[in-house]
Amino acid sequence: MTLLIPATREALAIDSVELAPRLLGAVLSHETPEGVVSVRLSEVEAYRGVGIDPGSHSFRGETKRNRVMFGEAGHLYAYFTYGMHTCLNIVSGHPGVSSAVLLRGATVVEGIELARVRRPGASDRDLARGPARLGLALGVPLSASGDDLLAPPYALSLPVEPLAYEQGPRVGVSGAGGGADYPWRFWLPGDPGVSPYKRHPRAEG
Repeated sequence: MTLLIPATREALAIDSVELAPRLLGAVLSHETPEGVVSVRLSEVEAYRGVGIDPGSHSFRGETKRNRVMFGEAGHLYAYFTYGMHTCLNIVSGHPGVSSAVLLRGATVVEGIELARVRRPGASDRDLARGPARLGLALGVPLSASGDDLLAPPYALSLPVEPLAYEQGPRVGVSGAGGGADYPWRFWLPGDPGVSPYKRHPRAEG
C-alpha cells in the first residue's frame, strides 16, 4: 500500500517536469452535494511556459484563458477542449512563471457509485481513464478553474516516496511539443488507469 501525506503548497511549487512524476499515485478528492469522489492518479503530463514549451497554452504569453497557470501552485487550471471536454491541471512552480501538470488518467478509489452515475455506461476501468473522463468522474466543471485544490471541497495527498514510472511523448500535442524532445508524459506502468497513447498526426520529431 502506498503511504500518502497531505500535499503542501511548497511541495507543488516546483518545476512541472519535476512535479509530474511525484503526482503519480497521488489521490485527489472532490466533494459535492451528491458526495465525494476520489481518484488515484496514474498518468500525467507536464507543461512549461512562455517561450519554452511549444505544447503549452502559455507558450505565447499570458491570456485570460491561461492566467491561472501564472498564479500560485496548487490551484486548478481547467480548460475546454474539442468543444465538449473539460480537462484538469494542477498549477505548479512560482507565481509569474507559468507551468502546470495535466491529469491524464486515474482510477476511482472512493465514490465509485457516484462516478458511475456521472459516466453512465463506462466500465469501472474507464471511469477516469483519460483527461475528460477524469474531470467528469470527479464532477469538476470548467467554472472551477482557479479553485484551490488544497482546500475544501478538494483534498490532495501525495505519496511519501515517488513510485516507479515510465515516460514518453505527450498525447495529442501537435508540432514540436508532441515530439520526442518533450518526453513529459509520465505514467505508472501496468496501471489500469493509464490511457492509450495516441500520437498527434502533426506531432514533430
